[in-house]
Amino acid sequence: MKDEISVLITDDNVEFGDLLKEKFSQEYDMHVVGVARDGVQAIEMIRASMPDIVVLDIIMPNLDGIGVLEKISELKLEKKPTFIMLSAIGQDLFIQKAIVLGAEYYIVKPFDVDLLISRVRQAYKEKVRDYRKRVTSPVVKPPRMAFDLEVEVTNMMREVGIPAHMSGYQYIREAIIQAVNNEDVFSSITKVLYPAVAKKFNTTPQKVERAIRNAIENAWTRGNPDSIDSLFGYASNFNKGKPTNSEFIAMMSDKMRLSMKRH
Repeated sequence: MKDEISVLITDDNVEFGDLLKEKFSQEYDMHVVGVARDGVQAIEMIRASMPDIVVLDIIMPNLDGIGVLEKISELKLEKKPTFIMLSAIGQDLFIQKAIVLGAEYYIVKPFDVDLLISRVRQAYKEKVRDYRKRVTSPVVKPPRMAFDLEVEVTNMMREVGIPAHMSGYQYIREAIIQAVNNEDVFSSITKVLYPAVAKKFNTTPQKVERAIRNAIENAWTRGNPDSIDSLFGYASNFNKGKPTNSEFIAMMSDKMRLSMKRH
């Protein structure tokens, strides 16, 4: 397989699509084959240019991202691209359906473009590795799905009952991911973790703390006790009241670490 990564960008926001094209075009190992403005155009361009990676917005006119995945799954293409989905906050149901339909990654808007570029390279490397295994291995085995921390954290938060539209949702999600990747952040949740999350979202540690507390209170007031108990064995404390921010993030992080070890 060639070293240069061919990328198709699909987004109905003209300014944003052109920005992504400019950013990708500046990378030494990437080539943008085009920018599609809706799902119908995306399918036409996929069939014509056979890109390695398709950066696909979920919400689009004429045919949305889910529709594109469904159509591509029905086509007999010589080479099917890897899809990286872009999603607005509060579209979790769409995200999960996209994953079921074969999307490899999703990134929630707004996001750092450098993160997207990194995901493209990661997805391409996995694509090349899988291709080489199929060519060199006499026995074809189904590839094991990589543990996607972002997806697993999102799934767990949904089960707990934290609404995606709340600002605390993103802060908790980021706090858990940082805590899983670096246990040292718990040396001081106030002095280390809150500032780190605040920096990511260009806000203040105080707003992060309050938003996380409100999101947890909402989950404990309106969430499903049985679901919380099944995830954490937390029924007795559930009846006494909600956990603190640090307790909640700690137990979610521990749950993620255990899942990663089992994977």
